[in-house]
Amino acid sequence: MSDRLHRSWFRRSATVARLGAAVGGTYASTAARKAFASAERRVELDRERELRTAEQVAERLGHMKGALMKLGQMASYLDDGLPEALRTALAQLQSNAPPMSAELAADTIERELGARPDALFAEWDPDPIAAASIGQVHRAIWVDPATGIERPVAVKVQYPGVDEAIAADLRNADLLGALLRQGFGGLDPTELVDEVKLRLTEELDYELEARNQQAFADFYAGHPFIHVPAVVPELSTRRVLTSDLVTGHTWAEVLTWDQERRDAVGEVIFRFVFRSLYRMHAFNGDPHPGNYLFHDDGTVTFLDFGLVKHFADDEMRTFEAMVKAAAVDHDVHEFRRIVERAGMLLPGCPSSTEDIGDYFAHFYEPVRDDRELVWTREYASSVVRHTFDRSSPISQYATVPRAFVFIQRINLGLYALLGELGARGWYRRIAAELWPFTDAPPSTPLGEAEAEWLARR
Repeated sequence: MSDRLHRSWFRRSATVARLGAAVGGTYASTAARKAFASAERRVELDRERELRTAEQVAERLGHMKGALMKLGQMASYLDDGLPEALRTALAQLQSNAPPMSAELAADTIERELGARPDALFAEWDPDPIAAASIGQVHRAIWVDPATGIERPVAVKVQYPGVDEAIAADLRNADLLGALLRQGFGGLDPTELVDEVKLRLTEELDYELEARNQQAFADFYAGHPFIHVPAVVPELSTRRVLTSDLVTGHTWAEVLTWDQERRDAVGEVIFRFVFRSLYRMHAFNGDPHPGNYLFHDDGTVTFLDFGLVKHFADDEMRTFEAMVKAAAVDHDVHEFRRIVERAGMLLPGCPSSTEDIGDYFAHFYEPVRDDRELVWTREYASSVVRHTFDRSSPISQYATVPRAFVFIQRINLGLYALLGELGARGWYRRIAAELWPFTDAPPSTPLGEAEAEWLARR
């Protein structure tokens, strides 16, 4: 693909759409042929779809798994933000990407860990069990040399060459800016693009992801309903990440559960996000249902820590002050001072302070009043539209500073998930347990269990 084509948003999006249709069509036709094939022929058909060389990965998956794909995933929460054809193509690319071959995965393992999978593991499943954003996951059994105990593990193997593909994609800042302007209605994307580019670059480094994942695993050790798999550092490198294998129910299965169980799932996810933010000063910036596993005892396992944002103390003080002014004190004058100081609202906005308070209050609506809340898809969609709607005169003075880019991901991602669950609960009371500037007692059985865990810590 020429540099000129890279620089052209319309040509690039058309190429992505064609690629999505081609990959999706291949997947669909293969599935149809498999339905009438023998067992041997089904295996053969699967092998025909595999990517067998690093060159194939770079050519076929490079831009599907690059910056454009990640932005497509992030944009999947925007019900009316991106053109329908483009969102469909991006979603199709993400879900139907073919795996790399067993041989190519084994070559990557050998190059990174110094031996073939059969030599490193007591058992190795050559067929991937899941696709990650820039790699695929294999099931294995590892014998821990310290204990001699067999340990089921999940081994995430990065697609060879995808780092170069993403790096090339990220260098095209004009493309990222064009995508954001196309989907987000005139928002100035400068700082947002810079922050996304930095986080996506970090996601390529599995060593950094391993440190992030282990930090979350250590923090939540012994937690009554939040679980993060421990990392196996001796089997992890910059392009291979090995951690404890966990199995559980999928998001699609959870959506078939009764409302009471869905309510509990929603509360767990909410507590994980904001407990991590306020106590760890960190946010796992990829709130995607594929990153969760759900268990019959009410525990939720959180996966994929490649996109983690760590916040500085001064950034956290700003977030906390905003929440306190907007949701606790309802002090619109103080709120305006805070957002102007933080750069979220440019000085000189002619709108009244009360109107500015009303404009931003939409984000805090679920926790402003002490009432039983039912999360809905409509509310989640309204937050999305409100975030990127530039028709309000206030929006002409509002922007998203770098520190707030992934805070907005909470609004766009978490609220969408809770709306899909139709989760119910007294979320003002739950939030008050998590806020560092309040000392609220537990308001639910999950809150009581968490309070006991915090006391033990």
